[in-house]
Amino acid sequence: MNTKLILSAAAVALLSACASSGPMAPMTPYSQMALPDAVKVPEGHKVAMETVGMGEITYECRVKAGTGMADQMEWVFVGPDAALSDRRGRMVGKYFGPPATWQSADGSKLTGAQVAVAPAGAGNIPHQLVKANPAMGAGAMTGISYIQRTATKGGVAPSQVCAPSNAGQRLVVKYQADYIFWKPA
Repeated sequence: MNTKLILSAAAVALLSACASSGPMAPMTPYSQMALPDAVKVPEGHKVAMETVGMGEITYECRVKAGTGMADQMEWVFVGPDAALSDRRGRMVGKYFGPPATWQSADGSKLTGAQVAVAPAGAGNIPHQLVKANPAMGAGAMTGISYIQRTATKGGVAPSQVCAPSNAGQRLVVKYQADYIFWKPA
């Protein structure tokens, strides 16, 4: 058999193997163009980290705020508990609360104040823009100025009845969202 033919066949086989098990294709740079203006990060910032949060949100059946009437009930957000993974699926941190806290696997963490929300479609918690407080501890969260919640799936308050008969009941709802972390440019 011809040596050139054998080497060509080996090269094709090697390239095919690399293509199927090689590194992932480069990620597309994040764009907030499709988001409502209310939750866009102001000019002068750049993406520092992109994560996908998968977890749960806990709600509790309580007296509706501001009514003072024991028969006026609603499901109230208690807090999240989610794992944060990078775009390749590696766990890089967690999100929990209250207060809403984003913590990197390196131990650095931060809290923040909600700036704005915008609808994200029926059955999904809204998009959100949070102004970050200074990070606690040195690491990935150091210097983060904004956290943006996008690409939400699920997480809305339960559809079960919230009435005086089940006051105090807690229900857990699954959700997923992208958390995009921004730093000054």
